This record gives sequence, C-alpha cells and structure tokens, in this order.
Amino acid sequence: MALDELRTLLARHARPDQQTAIDGVLISKVDRPYPPSPSMSGTVLALIAQGAKRIALGDRVYEYRAGQYLIASVDLPITGHFTEAAPERPALGFGLTLRPATVAELLLQAAPGDLPPVGGGAPPGMAVSTAPDELVDAVVRLLRLLDRPRDLTVLAPLLKREILWRVITGEQGAAVRQLGLADSNLSHVARAVRWIRDHYTRSFRVEDVAQLAGMSGSAFYRNFQAVTAMSPIQFQKQIRLQQARLLLATHPNDVTGVGQRVGYDSPSQFSREYRRQFGVPPSQDAARLRDPTLDPAAAGTVSYATV
Repeated sequence: MALDELRTLLARHARPDQQTAIDGVLISKVDRPYPPSPSMSGTVLALIAQGAKRIALGDRVYEYRAGQYLIASVDLPITGHFTEAAPERPALGFGLTLRPATVAELLLQAAPGDLPPVGGGAPPGMAVSTAPDELVDAVVRLLRLLDRPRDLTVLAPLLKREILWRVITGEQGAAVRQLGLADSNLSHVARAVRWIRDHYTRSFRVEDVAQLAGMSGSAFYRNFQAVTAMSPIQFQKQIRLQQARLLLATHPNDVTGVGQRVGYDSPSQFSREYRRQFGVPPSQDAARLRDPTLDPAAAGTVSYATV
C-alpha cells in the first residue's frame, strides 16, 4: 500500500526539472524509455516506485525497479536510462541527496552498538537493494509534506534524517556510513575523485593522486577500482568525454577546439575515444545536440542525478 501512495505522490508533484520544495529531494517522471545517456550520479539515494532503470558504471551494470533503491556514495560518471516507461505508466523515482556532514552527525548521535563496524576495504560506489517497508513509509511521509507546506520547515529535516537512518542501518549502510567518516577508505577515494574531476584536463601520475588521497599507491589503486569500477586514468577519460559532449552542445562547429579544451592533444585520438564512448563521431553528435529533435537522447545529456 505504501508503494501505491508513493506512486501517487510522485506523479502529482513531478516537475520537468526534478526539483521539489524540499531541499535535496528530487522526483523523476519519465514517460518513455529514452536511449542511454551519460551523466554524473551525484551522491544520492534513488528509490523507484514504478518502472525500471539500468545504469552502467565502468564494467558494472546496475538494474533496479519498483520497490528497489540504489545508493551512489561517490559522484561518478555513469550511463543510464529507464528501461520500463510509457505514457500510460511512466517511470517514477524519488531521490535524496546524501551529504557527508549529515551522515557524520547521525553517526555521532548513534549509541554504541547501534551500528555494525565499518569494514576495512572501500565498498563499491554504487549498490542496489530492496527497500524495506520502513524506508518506503518514511519516504511517503516526507512527500506528504509537499501537500502541507506549513509543516515543511519543521518536519522535513526530521523525516530526511529518518530516511537516512534507515539507509545507514540497512543492507547498504556500510557505503553510506563510510561517506560520513573523514578517514574511511571511501572518503580517501572520494577526495581523489574530486581532484580528478576538478583537474580532468591535466595529465597526472597515479602515485601523486594516491599521495594526495593519503593512501599508498597499491592501496589507492585497489580501493579506487573497488569504488568506481575503473582505473584513475579511465575515470579521467570518462570525465573528459562527458565534458566534451556538454561543450559540443554550445560549440558544435569547433570539434578540434573542444577536444583540446578537455585535454586531448590529438584530434584523432579524441574522435576515436569519443566515438567508442557515444557511438558516433563528435561532429555527428554535435549536430544531434544542436537539434535534439534528431535524437531524443540528446535531451538527457546534462542530467546529474541517478533518480
């Protein structure tokens, strides 16, 4: 029954920009299965109430559907799409941004023994589980507040904390708990991920980024692979190509210049890797981005949430 009410609330309050009146809460409504499109995952809890979605991260594929949720504990370059969606039965999803400071606050408030110990290795940056009734119920009670604006300011923060607590103490809690621990392996990898994302045009040595993350070279490489499903160099390439696609939307006639701006010295290498990633050469993709009616998938190229 809670899932039925969740569908009703999501359908009623869905907006084209996915935003809601509750800070950090997103609602997705998609009425057809668009082709896969690249985006950044964000750090998010994404719960599906209707339909199904598939996400590719490196060599891993995650599929989740109604009644299941996905945790993204690191902001990662992904390719995803809803696989089950139709005008008469649209895909409906709820998203909650995960903030390390809020996780850390809950961990500090938990009594000794309330939480299992954090494991030594870094957990995957993404995971899928079936949503327990308590989690779905808390999400429903949060979304009900959209119909009662007077209660939002006081009650929304409390319900968001309850949702986060259900996740922290649930099946995928290890990844979320590490998100709130400054010295966890996941936090060290997340630090490196942010550095690569902020300096994606620069060449780097893996050993230097490992030192910046506060880990030995071997431990860093192992944990980075575990979290992101790719090597640091592959991760950089994903970021470069996604940024190139965004730039092509506004500079469709300057393919060579776009390649150089994202860090490629060789136009042929840029074109080759771009085609391998997106299925078409950059010049052809630029035409699709300039006129989205040529390809519906182009409309989703600037999405930044897995919900």
